[in-house]
Amino acid sequence: MNAAFNVKSRWSWLVMLLIATGLLLVGGMRDTGPLTQQDRIDLITKHLACPTCQGESVYVSRAPSAEAIRSEVARQVAASVRTNDEIIGYIEQRFGGQVLLVPRSTGLEVLVWALPVVALVCAVAALAFSFRRWRTVSGGEISQEDARLVADALNNQDDRP
Repeated sequence: MNAAFNVKSRWSWLVMLLIATGLLLVGGMRDTGPLTQQDRIDLITKHLACPTCQGESVYVSRAPSAEAIRSEVARQVAASVRTNDEIIGYIEQRFGGQVLLVPRSTGLEVLVWALPVVALVCAVAALAFSFRRWRTVSGGEISQEDARLVADALNNQDDRP
């Protein structure tokens, strides 16, 4: 019965993992439809950091430099010549890499996203391996040597006044 329960438990975990993965993929790839010009401007400026403010996006900031970036983004969106990534790249060239709030997902910058995930997966795998090993090492049976040590300890305790 225990082996049958273990197999059912594994299958249910596998099914839940597949469902969660599928939902994440569908949610991540979902298209919200065509964007208006203002939607594009908002989307782009939410990904850009204000060069003079600390930790604020261009979308939120009211600093003169953020206003200048916002108007440049609006001008380029209105021209409809460049994609969102091209506009962000243009702003990055003018102000440097510190203007990006979200690191790019290519090249060396992908490590910013990948390393924490890899570390988490390795930590969970190490814990699972350790717990499994601890469970299999302690079979629940007492060795003869352990039984003798306990008996000796109890005998020595009885000898004390």
